[in-house]
Amino acid sequence: MSYKKIGAEDLAYFKTLLGENSVFADEETIEKFSHDETDGVSFPPEVVLKPSTVQQISDIMKYCNGKLIPVSPRAGGTGLSANSLCIHGGVMLSIERFNKVLKIDERSLQVITEPAVITEVLQNMVRDKGLFYPPDPSSRGTCFIGGNVACNSGGPRAVKYGVVKDFVLNLEVVLPNGEIIWTGANTLKNSTGYNLTQLLVGSEGTLGIITKIVLKLLPYPQFNNVMLAPFKSMDDASAAVSAIFRAGIVPSCLEFMEREAIEFVMKFLGDVTIPLAEDTRANLLIEVDGNDMEAIQKDCEKIYEVLSSFDVGEILFADNEAQKADLWRMRRNIAYAVKKSTMTVEEDTVVPRAELPVLLKHIKEVGKRFNFRSVCYGHAGDGNVHVRILKDDLSDEHWKTEVPKGIREIFKKVVELEGTISGEHGIGWIQIPYMDIKFRELQLNLMRDIKKVFDPNNILNPGKIF
Repeated sequence: MSYKKIGAEDLAYFKTLLGENSVFADEETIEKFSHDETDGVSFPPEVVLKPSTVQQISDIMKYCNGKLIPVSPRAGGTGLSANSLCIHGGVMLSIERFNKVLKIDERSLQVITEPAVITEVLQNMVRDKGLFYPPDPSSRGTCFIGGNVACNSGGPRAVKYGVVKDFVLNLEVVLPNGEIIWTGANTLKNSTGYNLTQLLVGSEGTLGIITKIVLKLLPYPQFNNVMLAPFKSMDDASAAVSAIFRAGIVPSCLEFMEREAIEFVMKFLGDVTIPLAEDTRANLLIEVDGNDMEAIQKDCEKIYEVLSSFDVGEILFADNEAQKADLWRMRRNIAYAVKKSTMTVEEDTVVPRAELPVLLKHIKEVGKRFNFRSVCYGHAGDGNVHVRILKDDLSDEHWKTEVPKGIREIFKKVVELEGTISGEHGIGWIQIPYMDIKFRELQLNLMRDIKKVFDPNNILNPGKIF
């Protein structure tokens, strides 16, 4: 499809609509918005717009739809699949000024928020009122809640509480033609026609621009225990995950970290160290929460019994809040620590948790076959493993040709194990070449047809998913 390049008349319109201080075409801003956290990828927009009202977004979309100018909405810029980049140039529409929590409804356990509120800020605000919003991606200190909704993010607590889609009740959305709609209702139940709310969740900004979000909340759990279990083999560590659930326990978090991940992050942080025996190959970070400390202790005792049936080292029980915080800071910084060492690409695989040992073994075998090093970590409790592949001293040619072949082999095994190729990062632009592994053309065409209904001119975040 041929899109219109932005000219002087378009810039004049945007400045009249938004004001001079909301339209940016300078080199510094264009460079900043040309990339996200995806390594080695850059697509500069022609202009960056920063609207501050829903009506302004509506007017931008009406104008761009009529002129066939592509628009890519951007949240916090923390994406790992180039989800929000301007693949075809055009407008980068930043939602950063939509940064208010509008209402915390303590009676109905709901919050209404704008999309540019930082996830951790939202969590802290509702926690001050004794309420809990569980989804907490590692980038929660910088990512926006709107981006989380667009990618259906998860995080460590998804294993017990679910992912973003399990908390979104209703959305205000600006459609590609500029129309403004609410997708559902502020209720826990809704079987009134097709579920447009859940269709928008995870759509990566390709169907509409989210401007308000209604989330359900939970009472905040009063207590938690955290433990770190070292294993002498990755097989045992990953097999223990399923065994814990089969024993009738659902932890609030169950995270996997192979040895190299821990080595990277301890070096990166500098002030956090944990015991790391010579024969330790992987660790499980386990949290159990609730409102009854006696019940939590009993669950931890059962978990200890389960772990003891494997070749496990000395299990560390965090005995104070500072130690718990250090363990979580270590886990949340692994991606940044590994990324700092070299160029990387991170894959976001998900399989049924019982298949984790098979998947992890296959990942390492593929790495040997295609001559690359990988570091594995992630949300083992729900079968979601992040595979960070390191460039190290690989040639550019090997990185561009052989590594994608290896990734393809990993994804084939994921699908063979009845899993999928992205659990929380989305497809964006990066994962498009692998969609045929998971879906037949019939399924992809159904998705394309949905996109056409919402966006017949294909101006909203084009070049993503398909």
